[in-house]
Amino acid sequence: MATMSSAIPVTGVPFPRSEYERRHLNLLEAVVSSGLDALVVTAHGHLRYLSGYDGSGGYFAPFPLIIVPGRSPTFVVRQYDEQAVRSYSCIDEIITYTYQQDFAKVSADVLRRYGLQSKRIGFELGCWNLALADVNALQAQLPDLKVVDATRLVSSVAAVKGDLELKCMRDAMRMTDLAVQTFQRSLREGVTELEMAGTIAAAVRAEAGNRNGEIGLSPGTTILFGERTKLPHGPPTQHPISKNEPAFLEVGASKHGYTVGMVRCAVLGQHPETESLHTLAEEVLDALIAAVRPGTSAEAVDAAGRAVLDRSGRRGVFRQRTGYQTGIHWTERGDLSLEPGAEDILKSGMTLHMPNILCSENGYLFGSGAHVLVTEGGAELLSQTPPRLYRA
Repeated sequence: MATMSSAIPVTGVPFPRSEYERRHLNLLEAVVSSGLDALVVTAHGHLRYLSGYDGSGGYFAPFPLIIVPGRSPTFVVRQYDEQAVRSYSCIDEIITYTYQQDFAKVSADVLRRYGLQSKRIGFELGCWNLALADVNALQAQLPDLKVVDATRLVSSVAAVKGDLELKCMRDAMRMTDLAVQTFQRSLREGVTELEMAGTIAAAVRAEAGNRNGEIGLSPGTTILFGERTKLPHGPPTQHPISKNEPAFLEVGASKHGYTVGMVRCAVLGQHPETESLHTLAEEVLDALIAAVRPGTSAEAVDAAGRAVLDRSGRRGVFRQRTGYQTGIHWTERGDLSLEPGAEDILKSGMTLHMPNILCSENGYLFGSGAHVLVTEGGAELLSQTPPRLYRA
């Protein structure tokens, strides 16, 4: 059993047991209101949200966390990873299997033991880390099991952050702001994308100090210079920036898995095409921020930004969704998404990333973004770095 006080530096469980109990209770309410008899959680981000363990051993086969009303959660994991799961999670009841082919049998035995063999069980069918073959294997063990798609259940609960989660996100944003400020002051003719990435990483490491890796840059930083700003999600290379070229940065710091991303762009000298694009992106972003408030639908927020694009006559420059919920599970499928037709209703305590990246006629990707907290008074900007174009 993992201890959540003096053992925190050893186990790596970042929050007290009471925080995980709060999450479990909120999720159990959602399970019951959805008409489910149990929920099987397999998405790695959701496992981390509910247990503290990041689910990394589940590449081998699913590590189902079985949530049943009236019971404590049960974790079914590979025997090889058992000690890691015990050390990095708050789950007391852990059942193990040894080989891939054992996953379905052992999981079925647990469900049968709980009298669930013919009940309505929610599965995260649309999330990562659960394959059709996994579901079929379990169904073969329990032919009367009623499989229900519960892809969005955990996300809907985790979308609203508690105080401890928000503290993590604010701490991470301070590091993200540092990364952006380092990018801006380090932009000079001849610097390469890789050099810039190294400079940013060094600044964040120095600020993070000796915190045992609890906070730092999240993988996947995008740094693009010049013509390479036409490449979405491009990794940094040895390509240097020249005078009168644009620069693109998408970066996020993470604390205990809570990642806070940000998009910021700059121009070294002048570049009219991307400068015009950034001006429009700022106008769209202002409209989006003004539209964020509790009780508003995700579709309505998205529409507020698209209305600005419509009035500009440049509708074709926007080729993606407006934004998405963030937190420990921000890359999971099924999260709240700001896009046409999205019926989710915003609630106080939600956090949203709105990376307003536009595409010019010649293919440049450029713009700005906001990471906001939904409050009763509207949107609170988490970043201290203004979403305006930086000119070096």
